[in-house]
Amino acid sequence: MASLKRIFVLIFSYVALTSISNAETLTLSREQCLEIALQESTTVKVADMEVKKVDYAKKETLSSLFPTIDFSGAYQRSIELQTIRMDLGGQSQNIKMGSDNTWNLGFSASLPIIAPTLWKAIDISDAQILSSLEEARASRLDLVNNVNKAYYALMLAIASKEVINKNYEIAKLNSEVYKKQFENGTASEYDVLRSSVQVKNIEPDLLQADIAIKQCQLQLKVLMGISDEVDIIPDSQLKDLSDRMFAIPSSQSLNLDDNTSLRTLEIQRNILSKNVQLKKLAWVPTIGASFNLAWTSLSNGSPFRNQYFNPYSNVGLALSVPIFSGGSKLYGLRQAQVQLKEIELQKEYLLNSLNMQVELAIDNMNREAAQISSSKESVAQANKAYDIMQKSFEIGAASYLDLRDAELANTSAQLSYLQSIYNYLISSSELDTLIGKENW
Repeated sequence: MASLKRIFVLIFSYVALTSISNAETLTLSREQCLEIALQESTTVKVADMEVKKVDYAKKETLSSLFPTIDFSGAYQRSIELQTIRMDLGGQSQNIKMGSDNTWNLGFSASLPIIAPTLWKAIDISDAQILSSLEEARASRLDLVNNVNKAYYALMLAIASKEVINKNYEIAKLNSEVYKKQFENGTASEYDVLRSSVQVKNIEPDLLQADIAIKQCQLQLKVLMGISDEVDIIPDSQLKDLSDRMFAIPSSQSLNLDDNTSLRTLEIQRNILSKNVQLKKLAWVPTIGASFNLAWTSLSNGSPFRNQYFNPYSNVGLALSVPIFSGGSKLYGLRQAQVQLKEIELQKEYLLNSLNMQVELAIDNMNREAAQISSSKESVAQANKAYDIMQKSFEIGAASYLDLRDAELANTSAQLSYLQSIYNYLISSSELDTLIGKENW
């Protein structure tokens, strides 16, 4: 059911993308963005191709177990025949030996019968395929994390602009109020100028918010591998996610078995262990079989006439027993053993480091969850304080400076609340990547 759901989401996303050639925006969920990115990312495609390459390398090694059959043909033309001098009946005579033309044609076949190093090399090829698969999985996890960050950053940029824009509209409204009061003689020109300047001071913040949205959209589109002509809009708001942020796992409930760095190191340790076994097999004798079928023709005169090819064939076994190689096999084995010990130490260090990272990520999530709760309360208080100050300002019981302070406090509280939600989401995504979570 889960795979069918992923396929449905992907088809929906593609249909949406291909049907908006004239549209300017496209509303997508985070899951839809991930599905498109995983299909279109160049990094993921390259990683998948690397898996295919290693698979072909394994098949190349595996082919060494099959017979090798070759055909050869050779022609030799004598310029001067070999001459020997012999004494016959007390007289020396020169006798020429050989023929003008020599043809050799034939087939040869060889087959390894006992080849331990070859068998172990095939076993190592299987482990290398697993290594490539894990690298491809790591590329996907990194891509998911980056898409999550870009998507959340876009949500934060849009939410921040909404807060700033609301503050801008309030500043404009207050400026209009002062202008009317000035026309009625109930406000000074200084109040009008001060409120007008405040409107102008917010406009650069709006411009910067628009730039931030464009940058986040561009980053997300690059990760997804889609056209720059389409603007992506999240299908939900950042504050809507705050209610789902308090189911924080404990470090005891998490394990690092799926951590891609740990799995990669374990695969490399397995490969090095097999390599040690391969080095030991260098002292094991090997046996191979061979078969030859050939035709030979010797003639004088034209090389293309009067040729009579005589067949001959043979079959045999070849035994190779390593005896002495100057110590190269022994030193190669020692080197492989040292590499194996090194990677075992690296694995131990990595495991300790990852455990600390998990603890730190959970601590960050707990702290940010507390910050969300505190910021949410601050937003409610700031809103209430602003409403009170606004009413006081309307009846002349508070100055514009008091009102502006309340506006700034309200805006700051809302931005802090949004930032705390964003920080929590980023920490959650980092933790998912750390533990190798694939259920996106």
